[in-house]
Amino acid sequence: MTEVDIAHLRQWIGREERKVDVVTVGLADRFRATLGEQAVAPGDALPLAIHWCLAPAAVPPEDIGGDGHPARGGFLPPVPLPRRMWAGGELEFLRPLVIGDSVERRSRIADVAVKVGRTGRLVFVSVEHEISTANGLAVAERQDLVYREAQARTPAAPAGLRSADVSLSIEATTVLLFRYSALTFNGHRIHYDRDYARNVEGYPGLVVHGPLQATLLVNLAARMNDGQPPSSFAYRGVAPLFDGATFTVNAARADGGFDLWCADSDGATTMTATAAF
Repeated sequence: MTEVDIAHLRQWIGREERKVDVVTVGLADRFRATLGEQAVAPGDALPLAIHWCLAPAAVPPEDIGGDGHPARGGFLPPVPLPRRMWAGGELEFLRPLVIGDSVERRSRIADVAVKVGRTGRLVFVSVEHEISTANGLAVAERQDLVYREAQARTPAAPAGLRSADVSLSIEATTVLLFRYSALTFNGHRIHYDRDYARNVEGYPGLVVHGPLQATLLVNLAARMNDGQPPSSFAYRGVAPLFDGATFTVNAARADGGFDLWCADSDGATTMTATAAF
């Protein structure tokens, strides 16, 4: 079992990073083309969560780890557990991003904690982001990353009888996964290297990105609210979603907003979310 020195890792709490980028016409066109009709927004408004395509970590080949991510250390703590995933998070939309915006992202390590789950020890790293333009703070965000042992996973549980007011079907094609990886400069091999996904990480196929699922959910919520973004959007990955089949993006009206979820072709929930307006 890999040793985890949580006291050492918690020394990263408070570490900060600043990145800048520009919202270009090309990025907006590629983002909309990747999402297709799911990216429809009123007027000149950009689809929500396009900020995840801005200022990604860009490191030279010698600084890439075996999983395709940047090597451990640096801004993020060097958690020694081998599997890293984006577990969930929360977003507050304060101002829209528009083409031509110069964007600054200020990031801070908010917490590092160790827990024990069904698959063994887990290390959670919470990162706070502030995405700002010349007009002020546009998006406030918390991201939760999870690191875990290389162990077998518990299969996703079926959603049961769950009624959606709107349900959209999405084909989880390799082209969709490739395009989203390219948009976000995400080198994680589970999204494009089938041999690696199967033989090293033990998945049955390529993994659909958690942020891609969250992007589809938050834009569905906005579409159901006359194109207006939610004031807050919280999401959590509950099971992996794989390529090669159709999955659904679902929304049900709830007090003050919507309950949302993604489900695989068997009806098993892979991500849950809530949007408040």
